[in-house]
Amino acid sequence: MKKNFLIILASSLIILIIFVLFSSNKPDIGDIACPCNQNDFSGLVQPDEKLAYFEGKEINIPALAYVDDPKYVLSATSENRWIEVDLSEQKLKAWEGSNLFLETKVSSGLPGTPTPTGEFRIWVKLRATKMSGGSGRYYYYLPNVPYVMYFSGSGIPNWKGYGLHGTYWHNDFGTPRSHGCVNLPTNIAKELYYWVSPILTGNKTSIYASDTNLGTRIVIHE
Repeated sequence: MKKNFLIILASSLIILIIFVLFSSNKPDIGDIACPCNQNDFSGLVQPDEKLAYFEGKEINIPALAYVDDPKYVLSATSENRWIEVDLSEQKLKAWEGSNLFLETKVSSGLPGTPTPTGEFRIWVKLRATKMSGGSGRYYYYLPNVPYVMYFSGSGIPNWKGYGLHGTYWHNDFGTPRSHGCVNLPTNIAKELYYWVSPILTGNKTSIYASDTNLGTRIVIHE
């Protein structure tokens, strides 16, 4: 009887130790969730903001993120244009009807902060915005995130802050890496930003979708 008691006690202690170790190493989802800062919808680049912080590292923001090519020509868009994001392949494809416009590797959400699946529409485009959040080793401060295309739909409201955008703080495309958004190489994000709707006019740095200027459809699947 005493031997059985000692075996049970030892087993319980082992289970308790494993639980404590696992809990201490498991990230707090509240710390790493992606409430992408949506306080500023001006889309204006902040030229004095040239330092970012991500995963405990200081990052110099590359000029590509905040310097525009003044010769860039905006293209007219059509309802035939749509975007497909394949999470299992970590790829994005931009289609015009059945014709492929571009294809690129992406970084979608990590297991704890997954990118939602379903059918969405771009509801606002911003030339640049600031994203910040998290705490401890998951703290991030990312000014001048370039070419942001926020989307909503399939039960995901605007305020959730999911979007497609350029990425200067890592280059691990093809691997889940984000807090829920779809990370794109900045040069690809720029091309996509001017290709999708709502259509920008003049020198605007932001534009909301409307009944007469619909946002491009986005389909995200496993």
